[in-house]
Parts: sequence; structure tokens; C-alpha cells
Amino acid sequence: MSARKLDPEKLRSALDAQLVALDSPAYDGPAAALADALVGAVMTAYDRGLTPERTALRFAVRHTLDRLAARSPGRTVEVRVPPFAAVQAIEGPRHTRGTPPNVIETDARTWMELALGRLDWTEAMAKGAVSASGARADLSGHLPVQ
Repeated sequence: MSARKLDPEKLRSALDAQLVALDSPAYDGPAAALADALVGAVMTAYDRGLTPERTALRFAVRHTLDRLAARSPGRTVEVRVPPFAAVQAIEGPRHTRGTPPNVIETDARTWMELALGRLDWTEAMAKGAVSASGARADLSGHLPVQ
């Protein structure tokens, strides 16, 4: 499954808005690194105890979910981070209709921490930060994605 192409202008706008909220200078790096810079800015907001800008968080979640789908292609597990995005990933039997048999759902901050390796899958499950149903709903072997 190929990753969705995120609009560079929208990414830059979201990144710059997040940087302004962090009292940081505007991004002046390469366009190819926009999405990763955005992820970094969102995590900096969390690290400072701030709520990330909504658009920045949405793009960061989409980017990291797309990375998961690219690294672990398939349609066996649906990973949902409402209200921002969802992807199907991981090789195996696929579903074609209705709710998939293997579903993982979590909030944006938990997903970002999992995707970046700041939070371990087992720890997230133990503290109830992730809802996972189905025999294949385990991302421990697919994380981190960055």
C-alpha cells in the first residue's frame, strides 16, 4: 500500500503554525523533511505540556500511520486514531466488508509515542491506552515506525 501524498504547502503551513505556537522560528529546512519536522514539532509541544495545533497533529498522525502502512503492508489490521486517520496494515487474511476482525484504536498522543518508540506496546496495553481486538491486533513487532 503506498502512502498518501501529503500536500507540501499544507504541511509547511501546519508546521509553521505549530512552530509559532512554540515560539520557534519558521521552518527553513528541505521540503523532503517537512513531515518529519512536523512530527518533531508536535512532540515538542507535548514535551512542553502544550496541546499541539490541531492541523499539525492531524498531519503528524497521518504521516506516522502512513509509515506503518508502508513498513508493514497488508489489510489484516485496521489502526484507528480518531478523529484524525486510520490505515489498514499488516500482511495476512484481509477483510472486504464491514468492521475488520482486527482493530486497534488509540488517541493521538499515545499513537505518536508508540510510532516514535517513546512508549512500548506492552506498556500502552497494560495502562489501557490502546484498544485492540482480534487475534492479529498486536503492533509490537511493527513499532516504532520512525
